[in-house]
Amino acid sequence: MNLNTLGLVHEFLRQTVRPGAFCIDATAGKGRDTALLCRLAGAEGKVLAFDIQLEAVEQTKALLEKEGLSATVLQESHANMGRYAEEGTVDAIVFNFGRLPGGDPHIFTVAESSIAAIDAGLALLKSGGAMAIALYYGKENGYAERDAILSHVRTLDDRRFSVLSCDWANRKNDPPLPVFIWKE
Repeated sequence: MNLNTLGLVHEFLRQTVRPGAFCIDATAGKGRDTALLCRLAGAEGKVLAFDIQLEAVEQTKALLEKEGLSATVLQESHANMGRYAEEGTVDAIVFNFGRLPGGDPHIFTVAESSIAAIDAGLALLKSGGAMAIALYYGKENGYAERDAILSHVRTLDDRRFSVLSCDWANRKNDPPLPVFIWKE
């Protein structure tokens, strides 16, 4: 396992997602999380992937085709995922907040739609379902989204959700932060 945020998120997904699972990659990006979810959910599972950028949607579809995997990939805001799934039906959701690596540095997620997407995702999760967040911040997109998301997840009802927010205590610069949420 890579000892970084992405490595932790992927290990979390490997431990959480089972064959036949219904999963959502809320921020498809280059498609790596989508592909992992497809492999973990297997042929019996279902994966939805969202991204607002056409470039990300195309990259995700190309990666899935190359690897012989299947998912529904939509050019759509993650805040609208509730239009594509019923409440209480999703096993796992993954987010990478920030910007598309190698993409336009002026296009990045923002707190308002990210928090709306987290809340939409929490409603979609079934009991026992889980959400993994890789929170990239700093540079062009600054710290406002990080601070807003971390503040928001701290307010989730502890009778319905367990939230683990991690911090890299000795990493320099702005290392991405992993956040994990389980629905009771």
